[in-house]
Amino acid sequence: MKPWSGVFPASTTQFEGDESLNLKATQHVVDQLVQDGVHGIICLGTVGENCSLSAAEKRSVLAGVKEVVAGRVPVISGVAEYTTRLACEYARDAEKLGADGLMVLPGMVYKSSRRETLQHFKAVAGATGLPIMIYNNPVSYTVDVTVEMFAELASVKNIVAIKESSEDTRRLTDLRNAYGNRFTLFAGVDDIVLESLMLGATGWVSGLTSVFPRESVALYNLAVAGRYREALAVYRWFMPLLHLDTIPTLVQCIKLAEQVMGRGSEMVRAPRLRLEGTERAEVEKLVQHAAANRPALPARAVA
Repeated sequence: MKPWSGVFPASTTQFEGDESLNLKATQHVVDQLVQDGVHGIICLGTVGENCSLSAAEKRSVLAGVKEVVAGRVPVISGVAEYTTRLACEYARDAEKLGADGLMVLPGMVYKSSRRETLQHFKAVAGATGLPIMIYNNPVSYTVDVTVEMFAELASVKNIVAIKESSEDTRRLTDLRNAYGNRFTLFAGVDDIVLESLMLGATGWVSGLTSVFPRESVALYNLAVAGRYREALAVYRWFMPLLHLDTIPTLVQCIKLAEQVMGRGSEMVRAPRLRLEGTERAEVEKLVQHAAANRPALPARAVA
């Protein structure tokens, strides 16, 4: 398998006004992203509202995304389940449905211990032959997969990548120093992505790419080419929006931003509710300002 690299947006799951799944709209959102040059798709992650979907809906979304992508880029599915058994079942089904890889989260709700966390990841990896990205997000999911813990996961051949979302950029250097190139490192927090790419991440799992994909690809390409001054200009333009990736209402913010840009619907599933009042107005203002002041993208930056 060629190591994953590039910009992998965490795509949204689209709903009708009555909260029922809109698979056709979900496919349209993904198809637009691929046409705009992203390097891969993460479906059914946090932004994809994984835990708001039934078991059957998750499998339907993955099958629909695979169908519309049609092999143009890798499709990685989130695995966010309440028990290890359910996670293993989903991993097996995702493989049958043609997923190119899995982004595996710790068990939901329960805050597992070190031993429990490692066993969860090992069990899911053992249930499938698919390559796996470990999603470490202690800020949102309370379980921290520390640098030291990856020593026990390094022997599991199909654990190949880490989405590092601890918000501590020192982790990237510590992971490189500890394990060399054993794991492919992905930036997982939008508003520290440039720093993360400079420190050795070779991929970016992004929320706001769903809103401005071409600018996201340009930022990534400039950074990996070492064209940091040009990358910084794009980054500074993008930063007010990138901050939305780090707040509790990130899903609502990203979906509203998609709607403002004509790329999707703001509809979410309760208990999430669409934004209103001051928060809604602020997000709309941020998106409209960004759209009106889009930076000129340097030559070859979006290829």
